[in-house]
Amino acid sequence: MYSDRILNADLSQKVITSEEAASFFKDKMVIASSGFTKAGDSKAVLAALAVRAKIDPLKVTLITGASLGHDTDAALVEAEALSLRLPFQVDRTLRKAINKGEVLFIDQHLGETANLLKANNFPKIDIAILEAIRINEDGSIVPTTSVGNSASFAELADKIIIEINTKVPFSLCGLHDIFSTGTYPNRTEIPITNASTRIGSDCIPIDINKIIGVVITEIIDSPAEIAPADESTMAISKHLINYFTDEVKKGNLTNSLMPLQAGIGKVANAVLNGFLDSDFENLTMYSEVLQDSTFDLLDSGKMTFASGSSITVSEAYYHRIFNDFDKYKDKVVLRPQDISNAAEVIRRLGVISINTALECDLYGNVNSTHVAGTDMMNGIGGSGDFARNAYLSIFVTQSVAKNNTISRIVPMVSHTDHNEHDVDIIVTEQGLADLRGLAPRQRAVAIIENCVHPLYKAQLQDYYDRAVARGGHTPHILEEAFSWYQLQKETGTMQRLCELV
Repeated sequence: MYSDRILNADLSQKVITSEEAASFFKDKMVIASSGFTKAGDSKAVLAALAVRAKIDPLKVTLITGASLGHDTDAALVEAEALSLRLPFQVDRTLRKAINKGEVLFIDQHLGETANLLKANNFPKIDIAILEAIRINEDGSIVPTTSVGNSASFAELADKIIIEINTKVPFSLCGLHDIFSTGTYPNRTEIPITNASTRIGSDCIPIDINKIIGVVITEIIDSPAEIAPADESTMAISKHLINYFTDEVKKGNLTNSLMPLQAGIGKVANAVLNGFLDSDFENLTMYSEVLQDSTFDLLDSGKMTFASGSSITVSEAYYHRIFNDFDKYKDKVVLRPQDISNAAEVIRRLGVISINTALECDLYGNVNSTHVAGTDMMNGIGGSGDFARNAYLSIFVTQSVAKNNTISRIVPMVSHTDHNEHDVDIIVTEQGLADLRGLAPRQRAVAIIENCVHPLYKAQLQDYYDRAVARGGHTPHILEEAFSWYQLQKETGTMQRLCELV
């Protein structure tokens, strides 16, 4: 019945239901699943595991590429089936459980998970669940809309369950570029010299003896929830476009810039869409996630090629793209995330990295993950992989949040994901601060002048002036550095309404 999807005759005899697949799992197992930012994830087996766990309790460790779709994480939490989760998530239910301590969470650089697994820094993977378009005669699989950590999971897992998704068209075959650097101490170089370089195979090799079941699904990826651009995000985009234009005039960049990387969400989409009405041309992308804006740029001709690890788009774009994917076959490639996020390649290509910050401080330190220093939001994702190694490391954020009650520029960030050494440029809707070549005190002046919302500028300037009076290379008043969070907790706003000291 599925002879066009399962080309190996022996494996065609291993087709089972998702419920039968769920019966393979045992308490305390380490499970790995394909999926990267809701794309190419397990849509049947993990859901069946959640149902089973409600009547047959068990707890497992779950490792993925990044976030899952279809409320899978929520279902597993509600079934009390998760003990440990890594390396990234975006689910509200799971987030609450993490912050209550009910589920342990390891927040990792997404480019490092596969390397840590290969170096035996985690327990052995018992079962991997991998979504595929097709199983080839030799047992290898063609991934769907993401690669993520799937190639490493296939190599390292004791047993494997394949989810064949019949909703994914065969036109995606040939999209992927699977390459492994090997293991220490015999790792090889990654010979990518531009965003479009292909260096590997279009399928993931699998030991056929590991495959214990094949589950058939026909469920598309969860759509990305991308809010439309607003006045603030368009202003951020404008500041960046103007900055790049000035860099071209100075001779520091060409009109094609360098390969772009952008994080997920409305700010990143707005920034990339800003290129549509610009004079830039022949742009390329070397990133993790290819979003709506990536395909707008490809369709417009402004971008010629995009490399990523997943395609995560809105529902409208999903149907538009995958119903006619042949038009993108020579313009897009998907790679394993330890290749898309490899420091070696990011540095070689001179990637311009644009990621979102929860907050920044006076000296350019960035918090990407923790609300008020304690509660996990989503995770660091790949922002650290790119920020540390990029030609330009840019962080964008709106200057205020929650109806102006929270300033995104604070005296000292409550949690540091990217220290000032890895942050080149900070942009808010107020303006852009280029921090390169500046000492800490000069950075503070640039950030206050360009990035802070008017409601908080005098307050931050007052803090800085009094800190400078105390002295120090990086002036701070430690007993006050985090007082803004306490003020917001007590009064509902970070704004000090009384007269400044």
